[in-house]
Amino acid sequence: MPLLVAQATEFDSGVKKMAQMSARLAYVLMCATLSWGVLIATGWAEKLTGREGLKNGHMVLASLAIAFGILHAFAFSLLQGAPLSIIKLILPFVDGGLLRHAFGILGLEVMLAIAVLASMRHKVFYRKWLRFHQTAYIAVGITVVHSWFGAIANGNLSVLWLAGLTILVPTATLSLARFLPAEALTRIGMLDSERGKEPGVGEGDAMDVSVNNEKCHRYGTCQAEAPDVFQLIEDNRLTYNRRPPEEHFAQARQAARACPMRAIEIRERVK
Repeated sequence: MPLLVAQATEFDSGVKKMAQMSARLAYVLMCATLSWGVLIATGWAEKLTGREGLKNGHMVLASLAIAFGILHAFAFSLLQGAPLSIIKLILPFVDGGLLRHAFGILGLEVMLAIAVLASMRHKVFYRKWLRFHQTAYIAVGITVVHSWFGAIANGNLSVLWLAGLTILVPTATLSLARFLPAEALTRIGMLDSERGKEPGVGEGDAMDVSVNNEKCHRYGTCQAEAPDVFQLIEDNRLTYNRRPPEEHFAQARQAARACPMRAIEIRERVK
């Protein structure tokens, strides 16, 4: 009997190490996925790599993050001492589940839902899918909370405090920058002003918008940035206002800057 107990303890120790390693890899890849997504959506990624690989890189990082997250969760069902049932790994708070576990479960399930719907985005109403895709920021947030509470419970806070915080700070900074207007980013030096287009200087009274259909890959970034100007409709066609009103000029410029394929052209002129 003591030998069986020792073997079970050794087995559980190996499983916990696997869970720990997969959790750390999932954490890093999750932050990388969010950061890369922000770089794509803001147009900054064009300065770092080729245009064609932007979306694929984001999807690969997301897939790896989810895969390691699933491996991390599944490892707890293999424990011989106190295994977690599949039901507990799927439903938060079942049989008195812990809050930190619930955060991890919810975060992973939202990411899985986003990944599944990503392959179906052209079969559903695109604007609704884009809004749901933005819940990834919430999923990352609650998963980070899960990671930190787990580190505290397992006595690994010192490791996560140094490495995790180092990764989290740039990720949080990029996430904040994602929602700042272009004018604010220009003022703080995170974005260069367009040549001849310093904020508030030399802007035209009218705007003509055109889209190069050969370059456009229907990623939907333009609609996310300027929903009043660009719309992707059910049959995957892009419609847009070729001469938007003045109150939508800023949106249109933001969409042109964020387009990963640089398919949007804007001409401003004096009436």
